[in-house]
Amino acid sequence: MAPLILQTTGDDSRDAVHRAVESLAAGGLVALPTETVYGIAAMALDQQAVASLVAAKQRSSDQPVALAVASAESVLDYVPRMSPLGERLARRGWPGPLTLVLSVDHPDSAVNQLPEAVRDLVSPGGTTGFRVPDNDAALSVLQLSAGPLVLSSANLHGEPPARDAKQAALMGDCLSLVLDDGPSRYQESSTVIRVEGNQWSMLREGVFREEQIRAMAGLMVLCVCTGNTCRSPMAEVLLKKRLAEYHGCPFDQLRENGIMVMSAGVHAMPGSRASHEAELVIAERDLDLSGHVSRPVDNQLIRFADHIWTMTRGHRDLLVKHWPEVADRVQVLDPEGGDVSDPIGGSTEKYRQCAGQIDGFLEHRIQELDLSSLPDEDKPAGSSG
Repeated sequence: MAPLILQTTGDDSRDAVHRAVESLAAGGLVALPTETVYGIAAMALDQQAVASLVAAKQRSSDQPVALAVASAESVLDYVPRMSPLGERLARRGWPGPLTLVLSVDHPDSAVNQLPEAVRDLVSPGGTTGFRVPDNDAALSVLQLSAGPLVLSSANLHGEPPARDAKQAALMGDCLSLVLDDGPSRYQESSTVIRVEGNQWSMLREGVFREEQIRAMAGLMVLCVCTGNTCRSPMAEVLLKKRLAEYHGCPFDQLRENGIMVMSAGVHAMPGSRASHEAELVIAERDLDLSGHVSRPVDNQLIRFADHIWTMTRGHRDLLVKHWPEVADRVQVLDPEGGDVSDPIGGSTEKYRQCAGQIDGFLEHRIQELDLSSLPDEDKPAGSSG
């Protein structure tokens, strides 16, 4: 018997989500859309439902399945001491087509609250794969469910994954219903990354390629001023110089060594070059600002930045007001909490003094960076199913 297919768009979308939540709570299996492929979900707290999912997939019980949760913050219940690298990848990759395999051996891990048979399926060897899908319907189901969901692709083991609701429905009467959100956005599987400490390894390449994961794993510092033409561009290149010297790599190879430094402005007009005076005083230090292009602070920069150093307290206040979640990652550049004076419209000497002030503050701030957390993907992080 074919399962019921409910549309997740239009006036009935809310009802479709609620019926999916009810079906899962009653022990049923539901095919959910994600941004990658359609998946089969079961309540992780329901041992029988999870067993039904494994049977429906015709897969061996020694092959682990992933847990889907509603947010990156939710994963901290299962991984209370996530490494800086794990936190970085979670913040930058979720919601999105990324599965992170993380250690769940902490005694306070919420994995311990799952039935023993379910624990054996989701955390063999003390690791679990976690997924936060970037699909509104799936996230709504996760947010309304009483616990995490076991999630696996909607296909028989060894068969191509389902990329739309009709393909998912071919699983047949093992499904209570299918949520139809149209064809999957990416039409391929999530990328699976194992993280252990500051090491990562790719277990399966999917939407995210290796080069993208390498960029996502790097440490990023964002310097912020007003227009991104004077203070923050000078701070950017001065910090790059100090980090290159500290890390023992050429200035232009910081990214290859897992370090990114960028700058932006809270009221910047995109596309402007650095001020003439800023270029002059930076050139005096054998550095180059001639190729600088201003950019405003945006959601992606905020999401990616590990450390955000602002030139003034006012800049910090603006960022925290607009992005409250960034409060623990944004600091005034001056360790004492003072402001870096804006040299715009001033003499070259005023710019020179400003650059010296910024460089002095950077000398202190750079000591706060945990460079030991830089990713090292060359050493395998171990294997996982």
